[in-house]
Amino acid sequence: MRKSIFHLVTGTALAVALSVSSAQAQKKYDTGATDTEIKIGQTVPFSGAYSVYANIGKTQAAYMKMINDQGGINGRKVNLIQYDDAYSPPKTVEQIRKLVEGDEVLLTFQVIGTAANAAVQKYLNTKKVPQLFAATGASKFTDPKNFPWTMGYNPNYFVEGKIYGQFILKEYPSAKIGILYQNDDLGKDYINGLKAGLGDKASKMVVAEASYEVSDPTIDSQVLKIKDAGADLFYSASTPKQAAQAIRKIHELGWKPVHIVDINASPVSATLQPAGLEASKGVISVQYGKDPADPTWKDDPGLKKYLDFMTKYFPDGDKMNTVNTYGYSTAQLLVQVLKQCGDDLTRENVMRQAANLKDVVLDLGLPGMKINTSPTDYRVNKQLQLMKFNGERWELFGPILEDAGPAG
Repeated sequence: MRKSIFHLVTGTALAVALSVSSAQAQKKYDTGATDTEIKIGQTVPFSGAYSVYANIGKTQAAYMKMINDQGGINGRKVNLIQYDDAYSPPKTVEQIRKLVEGDEVLLTFQVIGTAANAAVQKYLNTKKVPQLFAATGASKFTDPKNFPWTMGYNPNYFVEGKIYGQFILKEYPSAKIGILYQNDDLGKDYINGLKAGLGDKASKMVVAEASYEVSDPTIDSQVLKIKDAGADLFYSASTPKQAAQAIRKIHELGWKPVHIVDINASPVSATLQPAGLEASKGVISVQYGKDPADPTWKDDPGLKKYLDFMTKYFPDGDKMNTVNTYGYSTAQLLVQVLKQCGDDLTRENVMRQAANLKDVVLDLGLPGMKINTSPTDYRVNKQLQLMKFNGERWELFGPILEDAGPAG
């Protein structure tokens, strides 16, 4: 009898041991992940000239608070560690090193700005730390062959520029184009994309190009140079501060060119209000998300979820500010990737899941838009729709345009 009991106890102990061993075998962790926590790091320009983007980080922090209140992701709470880099690349380098080597995060998320991401891209890829959903659309951040640990979130600047070029050819085939551009990867990608869209007509249609540095206090001289060249279409490959200055200067001059601004410079609160809503009337851009100020979406379930979230978790935030809708959408996509990771919270699996998004629909994505990625195509947002500012809000027009061609 005692022998039977011994065998039973031994067998039970072995079964328990095997069960525990099996459960442990199913869980895989890298630095920054445990049974209870997922540690994520990011830099945000909470101060400095580009502090208009600070609300992106604030919205993302609020979203993670909501997720944690709901029980976390697969039972794990998200610890989002944020540092201010003031949109200064040297500061970004310092803070990212602190996050990786000091805080030991699993991944970096939504580092904001082209120059900031460029400053840490090689470091993060050498360390094999995901640089996930970088807040930039420069082509170098959707290059899995050379930078497998980097994935940008924003629409590819080259693709966006190409769409503008094709639009100009169709609607303004005789346009004389003047280009204002930021002298970095952002501006250069937009120029190259525009010229690709214009094709062999680019050399005749582009009559002036004027660059600026992020640190320049004003771009008045560049606007005057473009006007004096005889341009009747002004293409602004810029960010909010300079885009607002250009809109205001053009208005002051009484000049009325067709005016296109890139998507980075499209937020009403960050660009059009500082420039003047009346001065901004008629400006053209693109969008891939719902504008909460657009009455088209007043009964939309996705927008309602966003508004309820803002009321509860970010009551001081401006619900109509598309900087906040951007923060919401990027946070929602991050949660999707982490959910797909399950109990395999290794850095390699984070990138594997990010590169295998299938027909993901975000709450604030425009109807018909889905996110699809692959190991050879890291572009998250490949679909865009044109829009025009009516003096109060943006109005969408035309069909959804998609770049289905090869990545890069």
